[in-house]
Amino acid sequence: MIKLLAAALLITFSWSANGQTVTGPMGERFAARVVASKLSDPWEITYGPDNQLWVTESKGYLVSRIDPASGKRTVILDLNTERKFPRYDKLGKASGGKPWPQGGLMGMALHPQLLNGKPFVYLMYVYAFSGADKDGSGCADKFGGCRFWGRIVRYEYSKSTEKLIKPVILCDTIPQSNDHNGGRLVLAPAGDKLYLFYSTGDMGAGQFGNAGQPNRAQLKTSYEGKILRFNTEADQDRDAFDKWIPNDNPFNAPRQSAVWSYGHRNPQGLAYAKINGSGRLFQSEHGPFSDDEINIIEKSGNYGHPLVIGYADGNYDGLAASASEHAALPGKWNTTYPLIVSEKENAAGMGKTYHDPIISLYPNSAELLARLYEERLEGKDDQQWPSEAPSSLEVYTATAIPGWRNSLLVPTLKGNKLIRLKLDEEGKRIVGDTISYFRNKVRYRDIAISPDGRKIYLAIDSTAASSNPAKEKPETIYHPGSIMEFFYLGAASGQEPVSKQTHHRENKNKNAPERSARARDTTAIIPRSEQSPKR
Repeated sequence: MIKLLAAALLITFSWSANGQTVTGPMGERFAARVVASKLSDPWEITYGPDNQLWVTESKGYLVSRIDPASGKRTVILDLNTERKFPRYDKLGKASGGKPWPQGGLMGMALHPQLLNGKPFVYLMYVYAFSGADKDGSGCADKFGGCRFWGRIVRYEYSKSTEKLIKPVILCDTIPQSNDHNGGRLVLAPAGDKLYLFYSTGDMGAGQFGNAGQPNRAQLKTSYEGKILRFNTEADQDRDAFDKWIPNDNPFNAPRQSAVWSYGHRNPQGLAYAKINGSGRLFQSEHGPFSDDEINIIEKSGNYGHPLVIGYADGNYDGLAASASEHAALPGKWNTTYPLIVSEKENAAGMGKTYHDPIISLYPNSAELLARLYEERLEGKDDQQWPSEAPSSLEVYTATAIPGWRNSLLVPTLKGNKLIRLKLDEEGKRIVGDTISYFRNKVRYRDIAISPDGRKIYLAIDSTAASSNPAKEKPETIYHPGSIMEFFYLGAASGQEPVSKQTHHRENKNKNAPERSARARDTTAIIPRSEQSPKR
């Protein structure tokens, strides 16, 4: 197990609606307060050009604008009539065992010219369940998966009515599931043109109740386990949906395809930033029992899943991307995931298209993984292991907080905190410590940053339970369904400025000695036994 730093760096706190001051491990002081509460699982939070927080609620199927100063909330779109299945999560036994999809209404992206001629807002939501009219769970037999469908839609924002209007469907064949749906939208340039990118998960294919479903993350003709790229405005193609697929996407033969990169597991974080003149698309995704990844996404890139987990360092050799207790399923580990004989050989076989993550959080040992897999075969459902479950990603490019410029900010679900990862001058590598902030008994879902860089907003899930199909024990969560603001106040009295402090790399992992570290943690500590074990 990876040890934390000395307890001197840890400050326990709980938030109140009236606010509280918290101190980071490098002496940063923040005023913490609740901006909005009683949201139905806020998924996306974006700081808009109108100085409002734009928020999607994954289970509520609402899009709102929230005044960050007063907390006043204005609902600008209600998508519940577009959801062609009921709230199974509220029906209990009456649902027949039918699942709720992971997420629901998820990604949102605002056009940078939202208030200046291009009032476009892009949304992604799950709209259909293939098993809605079937008896029982509605999922395929032999653990073959629960098939939902999602669509990406462009709306226009009307300033006069404060509503989203004129929906245009870009794509309505996004495969979705009750597990591993990804769910982030981001606008980013490629060359001199702006595009819309969307992250899709592998549908949980190969684990839990989907253990018998084939995993298609390596299949270029499938949208499962991919980063997809769409036009922001229709081109001249004749087909209604081809109009939204760029003609220079890498896998457009034999028919046009939105696939941009592949080999992803559950990519819930996606963010673009320009570092030292070079634009980069950063992505975070969940690993199975370890090896949560941070990647730089490139055209036609292969990111390994399910043949390489995290770094191609061999800690998954002899295993698969997961295991199940369903003995009737194939292979040593009762799963449709392929056996990983050698991660290094798999990576070599992928050739130049393969990309290691720029950091893995964190490579667990082969011995620990083997024990966890054996327990999974036995059906043990209360396993624990060190990991973070990164739920989103943002790039801090401001100068307001000394030492933070060009850092990746990664909110976590299992880790109950915000992680800061410092980038090098070119934005290609992680340098210095893995530093953690705002730790409490929460599941952070998304992050937004004010334009001046002084305010950080974090969305908190409505429950402490994971959204995957595994069994969970309900837990108490601080400020469920809330948006928190952390306002930078300056350095603590007598504290040396962050920019002048030396970063030290702590607790190097033997599997990746130069690239993985769990380092400075602050503001609260929750016993491992109280953390949600799965996601």
